[in-house]
Amino acid sequence: MQVTMTVNGTEVTRDVEPRLLLVHFLRETLGLTGTHWGCDTSNCGTCVVLVDGQPVKSCTTLAAMTAGHEVRTVEGLADGATLDPVQQGFMEEHGLQCGFCTSGMMLTARALLDREPDPDEATIREAISGQICRCTGYATIVRSIQWAAAHPAAPADREVPA
Repeated sequence: MQVTMTVNGTEVTRDVEPRLLLVHFLRETLGLTGTHWGCDTSNCGTCVVLVDGQPVKSCTTLAAMTAGHEVRTVEGLADGATLDPVQQGFMEEHGLQCGFCTSGMMLTARALLDREPDPDEATIREAISGQICRCTGYATIVRSIQWAAAHPAAPADREVPA
């Protein structure tokens, strides 16, 4: 079947198997490997992407279900060479840890801050409660999101690291 969706601002159309999961569509068909594939049961949250601005676990979502929708992956967070404040916050507050959960955490944080620009710690912890950081870096992840909330626009002179 043919599906058309907008991924990181670009409309894409591909022929896919109806059973193809969104995580595999993003990683294998589009080459967007920033979306990680963890538990395959929707428990770890490392596969989170945004669909129409809402966090969705792409390991239990069919690619066909997102036809006609807007999908945003971690590759779509930066605006050219300017990092999203969430990305900057993860760098500033050492929220990156091993990096496996990072893309899902960042997208969940972006959705939270888009909905609630000044969340308290309890709200941040509730927002990321569907995700597992195996490094137990929750304290730094929470501080990273707080940093992003306090700096809604990234400095213009910051560039995406090579």
